[in-house]
Amino acid sequence: MSTKPTVESTQRPAHESGSGRTGSTGDATRAVVEAFLAARIAGDTARLVGLFADQVDWMLADNPTVPWIRPRTTAAECAAQSEELMAHTVPEDARASVDAVLVDGADAVVTGHLSGTVRATGKRFEGPFALRLTVEDGRITRHHLYENSLSIAEACSPTGSDA
Repeated sequence: MSTKPTVESTQRPAHESGSGRTGSTGDATRAVVEAFLAARIAGDTARLVGLFADQVDWMLADNPTVPWIRPRTTAAECAAQSEELMAHTVPEDARASVDAVLVDGADAVVTGHLSGTVRATGKRFEGPFALRLTVEDGRITRHHLYENSLSIAEACSPTGSDA
């Protein structure tokens, strides 16, 4: 039986944040971001493929010790990251909380905190994250994730300190 990660939201702004731009672009961006977060929580890879553009500007800090962090450019590759993460971590220990979703036109930033346990080592990782997304024509064209890569790398390492 697969357990989905727990995600909590501590703040869900009802208005646009940023430069003050409001309207249909920001509303459409927020809807795609919310659909993306829901699909990630549900582990719905097919839905994620549909949310990503055919070509994506994907960025995570290069981390060769972490099996689920690698370059990605296609919708299928980007959507598969969720499955790869779950394959290498303990699903029951996965946690993510969303502190804020800030939308400014086609751009959005999601901030929060994440933690988990690497299956192969039994070591935990945790830390804050910021995710920058850009939505164009209803699909995610940019996915830049900033996270505590040192904690994750240490948790993936069979030797060394616990994170």
